[in-house]
Amino acid sequence: MLNLGFTIGSFVLSATTLPLGILMDRFGPRPTRLVGSASFAASCTLTALASRDTKVLSPLIFLALSLNGFGGICLTFSSLTLPNMFGSKGPTIMALMIGSYASSAVTFLGVKLIYDAGVPFVVIMFTWSALACLIFLNCALNWPSESFPAPEEGRYMKKIKLTGLALDHKVTGDRFYTHVTIVGQRLSQKAPSMEGDGIDISSQDVHRTSENRHEKSVSFRKSLCSPIFLWSLLTMGVTQLRVIFYMAAMNKMLEHLVVTSGQEHETVDLRQKAEETVGFYSFIFGVMQLLCLLTCPLIGCIMDWKIKDCVDTPAELTALSDARDGVATKSARPRYRKIQKLTNAISAFTLTNFLLVAFGITCLIKSLHLQFMTFVLHTMVRGFYHSACGGLYAAVFPTNHFGTLTGLQSLISAVFALLQHPLFMAMVGPLKGDPFWVNVGLLLSSLLGFLLPSYLFYYRALLRREHATDWEGPLKAPGGIDL
Repeated sequence: MLNLGFTIGSFVLSATTLPLGILMDRFGPRPTRLVGSASFAASCTLTALASRDTKVLSPLIFLALSLNGFGGICLTFSSLTLPNMFGSKGPTIMALMIGSYASSAVTFLGVKLIYDAGVPFVVIMFTWSALACLIFLNCALNWPSESFPAPEEGRYMKKIKLTGLALDHKVTGDRFYTHVTIVGQRLSQKAPSMEGDGIDISSQDVHRTSENRHEKSVSFRKSLCSPIFLWSLLTMGVTQLRVIFYMAAMNKMLEHLVVTSGQEHETVDLRQKAEETVGFYSFIFGVMQLLCLLTCPLIGCIMDWKIKDCVDTPAELTALSDARDGVATKSARPRYRKIQKLTNAISAFTLTNFLLVAFGITCLIKSLHLQFMTFVLHTMVRGFYHSACGGLYAAVFPTNHFGTLTGLQSLISAVFALLQHPLFMAMVGPLKGDPFWVNVGLLLSSLLGFLLPSYLFYYRALLRREHATDWEGPLKAPGGIDL
């Protein structure tokens, strides 16, 4: 029954992200975050009140737990758009946020230590509720009403006037120099026809560029049916099943290693030893969840690799060179941002899949001490595959599709994870607690995860040929996403 409850709870938690993603794409992350922080604060308050008189107020605990889960997933999901504020460092910030979410169970140990030190439980809950109110206040004051656009999307407002080059925009750094230089080049080319004309011609040019990009915007159906998204569903579903099954069946697998080891009979002393050993290893596994926060920046750095040195078009490279050095290096072949993001995603998913295969191999080896390595690999995979998928979606899909696609992917992965319960029942039933054949099947299925980076490799080759043609012939900006 506990395994069934764990399965249903995991499914509901993941399935909730789909309606949240749709609402977030429609109304932005701010309303979602406000509702989430208010729900979380209310849950902590109800828990504190219920603890004052558990016999009378115990029904409030069920409402408090429901609000706690709903508020937590709202806060987590709405935070996934925040990394767009950090430009090329966005994937690293996203990895840190996913790592903090994956390692959040460690806070239970901190709360337990505070409680054991003599702090009343009511005080702890009201303090937590106050912190949630601070999150609500921060969101109300600082978060924008719309989603944070990706740096390469043409959704920033740019007004560049001729007189004094007055600027009203949100573009900084390299992209600022690029826009200003392009405007200067256009003004110098059109100077004879602009004498005596004080209108904002450069602003019109930039506005026309934004309109062209908007015309090439990708429909949601195209993003939904793209091979990248479909292959990611398979990869994430298989990985989710592998990770969730181990979390649900870990105690039984450890017990099988200690108690039976293939024997049909067991003694009372051996059973007691098994309980103590399983408790110790479960504690170590819980503490190791903190590794998610420490290892997730690695996958973020992989997704960020050399993004700052990339451009969107050859014209941008020429303009950037003019702005910085005064000399255009027109013979240099540019490094395109989209291709580099695909390269980084290939590296991230390949590394994650190798770790997943290594994790599956260690599960097959009947060695109790080797389980420490299994814990480390499980923790790394658990943090890596969410970060890699989020970085991939942010790289190849429009911002206004991110929430819905991520929510749909989470729902499909949750459906895959439902298979862990029949696998668990098969392990404790016909297989008599031996997880070997279940682990063999999961190891073979995890090899399907290499199909996504394989397709990304093929798609990157197509883009390289297309950009090579653009470099040799007329310059053509890759405005749309042809996935």
